[in-house]
Amino acid sequence: MSKKVYLTRRETFAAAHRLFKPELSDKENYELFGKCSNPNWHGHNYTLEVTVIGEVNPATGFVLDIKKLKQLIHENVISKVDHKNLNIDTEFMNGIIPTSENISIAIWKQLDDKITDGKLYSVKLYETENNYFEYKGE
Repeated sequence: MSKKVYLTRRETFAAAHRLFKPELSDKENYELFGKCSNPNWHGHNYTLEVTVIGEVNPATGFVLDIKKLKQLIHENVISKVDHKNLNIDTEFMNGIIPTSENISIAIWKQLDDKITDGKLYSVKLYETENNYFEYKGE
């Protein structure tokens, strides 16, 4: 019987975005997205939790070296989103309405094939202390 362990790394980043559809007027965008459609952007201090599941390697005692996970998250996500405008500056968000749901899915796509020890289990994104979004690759 295999024993699975869940490993979670937490990171933070600050980013601006605007929820809008370019084919709609500012009024229509406001009706659809509320204050999140502000033409002058708005931002959040996000908290990101990335969870990996796997068996403990008997040679190392790790599912995945936490330093390696930190490096993967920084190289593939944090460096691309921290203090950036998600609509303009973040290539992996091009053409995607940057809701927290869509950001979570996009972050998953940035990491999924890079994790070779264990398997990516979930991406959890806290937009505020009261709202979080979780994607499990489904």
